[in-house]
Amino acid sequence: MRKDINYFESPGEHNTDKVIELVRRRKDELGIETIVVASVSGKTGLKVAEEIDDARIVSITHHAGFREKGKLELDPSFEEKLKKKGVVTYSGTHALSGVGRGISNKFGGSTPVEIIAETLRMFSQGIKVCVEITIMAADAGLIPMDSEIIAIGGTAKGVDTAVVLKAAHMNNFFDLRIHEIIAMPRP
Repeated sequence: MRKDINYFESPGEHNTDKVIELVRRRKDELGIETIVVASVSGKTGLKVAEEIDDARIVSITHHAGFREKGKLELDPSFEEKLKKKGVVTYSGTHALSGVGRGISNKFGGSTPVEIIAETLRMFSQGIKVCVEITIMAADAGLIPMDSEIIAIGGTAKGVDTAVVLKAAHMNNFFDLRIHEIIAMPRP
């Protein structure tokens, strides 16, 4: 099998449109029905939903308190538009930090989960995000566990990475399999 990977010269939001185009094409080629996308404000999730209207889309945002105690970062106007498009939005504990980050912040050092996150960042921040949001969506019961999905993530705003993978729950993390990298920035 021959498969091309699209590499971006730099990470960031300016890659969003190209990532969505590549995801749409690969989704159609493989017959994938579910896409998970990282979208803090909801803007990127909405853009994916507007460009790819024949897939189940799950938009994952930061958990409450990520930036400010007790606050969600999901923009209510985007949330409403996502609902109208049939996109499920989920906000939950980050699978690759969670309580471990709280321990590190308080006592120093690193937890095994944070080491896994750093290892994934050796590929790119977006690869780490794709794995993390897939686990979060799986643990929330929002994605299929018996078929491939596409996960879309990035660095800060917008998206710059997409992968084809088979999901796993947090308690079976090492069963998660990345089958293809569709696009990513060069580190």
